[in-house]
Amino acid sequence: MAFTGKYEVETQENYDVFMKLIGIPDEKIEKGRNFNYTTEVVQNGNDFVWSQIYPGFTLTNKFTVGQEADLETMGGKKFKATVRLEGGKLVVDFPKYSHSSEIAGGKLVETSISGGVTFKRISKKVA
Repeated sequence: MAFTGKYEVETQENYDVFMKLIGIPDEKIEKGRNFNYTTEVVQNGNDFVWSQIYPGFTLTNKFTVGQEADLETMGGKKFKATVRLEGGKLVVDFPKYSHSSEIAGGKLVETSISGGVTFKRISKKVA
């Protein structure tokens, strides 16, 4: 479970339909579709600082596995949740979707599920 690193998006599946389903505005969907944003993760044991760097905006969530934390969604909604470790994956339930992150083959694989739609993002490690 070594998540620390800097990752750049390689592929995304079901991006548009998933983002619309969870209520992301069309202008943000359009910007995000063509921008391969960066994810930076700093892991110290069970403590994480997880940042997603978008054009002109950085979203950072800090959490400890197994403890309730204040988190923020892609759409800017703040909520409380507990990130769990399940089979080497970080799993958390957002207000409108469930999300898991894992390292597989040296890549960051993120999977979000809502209303029967699965959004999958694979990012390569660059640092």
